[in-house]
Amino acid sequence: MNSGIVQPHKAEPQWYLYLLECQRGTYTGITNNLAKRYQAHCTGKGARYTRANPPVALLGAEPFEDRAAASRAEYQLKQQTPSQKRRWAKQWPVQLEAN
Repeated sequence: MNSGIVQPHKAEPQWYLYLLECQRGTYTGITNNLAKRYQAHCTGKGARYTRANPPVALLGAEPFEDRAAASRAEYQLKQQTPSQKRRWAKQWPVQLEAN
């Protein structure tokens, strides 16, 4: 029986594959909160690599519907050369400020 009431569906969490330009190289990762994760990297509370090589810029971020898809894409991107990674990032530009 349909009461005519539309039930809101639970939104799927948005996951992102992102690429950082760091002081000495690039860093590739995934997150479900891009702004919070970028801020963590910028303040020395992110990954070990970004604590030693702080981010200079967030080069790009591609959205995914779930963590599994983002993880698969992360693996593929990590197999690429730094120049290939930077080319990928140009397809997914993003603007976030580090505070």
